[in-house]
Amino acid sequence: MATGLVKQFAGRRVVDNVGLRCQSGQVLGLLGTNGAGKTTTLRMCYGFLQPDMGTIRIAGIDRRVDPEAAARRVGVCTQDDTFDTDFTVRDNLLQMGRYFRPRPKAVKAQIAALLERFGLDRYANAKPDTLSGGYRRRLMIARALIHKPQLLFLDEPTTGLDPQARLEVWELIDALRRDGLGIVLTTHYMDEAERLSDELLVLREGRVVASGQSQAVLGDLVGEHMLVLDVHDPATPAVRVWAQQAGLPEPAQVLSHLHIALDGPGLARFSNQFGDLRFEVRPPTLDDLFLKLARKS
Repeated sequence: MATGLVKQFAGRRVVDNVGLRCQSGQVLGLLGTNGAGKTTTLRMCYGFLQPDMGTIRIAGIDRRVDPEAAARRVGVCTQDDTFDTDFTVRDNLLQMGRYFRPRPKAVKAQIAALLERFGLDRYANAKPDTLSGGYRRRLMIARALIHKPQLLFLDEPTTGLDPQARLEVWELIDALRRDGLGIVLTTHYMDEAERLSDELLVLREGRVVASGQSQAVLGDLVGEHMLVLDVHDPATPAVRVWAQQAGLPEPAQVLSHLHIALDGPGLARFSNQFGDLRFEVRPPTLDDLFLKLARKS
């Protein structure tokens, strides 16, 4: 879908040779800390920004050669709500359909189908600013689908939602994937990325540092095991010294716990050295990955 993307602002490369691919019926999770280049990459892919270098193809169409044809195959749901509050829910969808030339076929039937599918039919004549956060997100996604795109970009789709509303949006995204829609997702909720993504692409300082399935990415960037111990334990200073002498990254402190990433042999050596210490061993998570990326930023 995209290869060799480069974008500079004020002489600084914020996206540096990034490539990504999302297939039909797949969710690609685009991860990274703030400033990693995620949003800039998305904006180039859906046409809001022009890349300084690189190629973007949507359903085989080169965006530079035929930008209008490429745009018709893409839906975009930004992080911020961008409704026209003077229009009803139904009319917001209708106005979106009018932006396209030629206009989508049977647009009123498509609107009716989207309203029903997204549970918005009972609010069709309401103004968007009267809806809850979860239903506003539903409307944003529905609006991005009015022209039946083949690829959907979702930028932080559940920010600010309560747990129930987040789950409902997850279910909608999963259903769209099952329908064969390709989806590129950015999120800071690591449980969201892990539950929804078929593949991950991890950015740091504008560059791809890992890609693949979740467990493979974690193994490459974090390690096989995450050791967790009480930071107030009297042995903690000795553990820090041991980690430094072993050439390990600085352990992460999360509230009152110390987190140390170890491979299998490293865990065995730790157990031999600190056999009497109470600690927990668990698989690494995407939260561990995010914390590691933040420490390196």
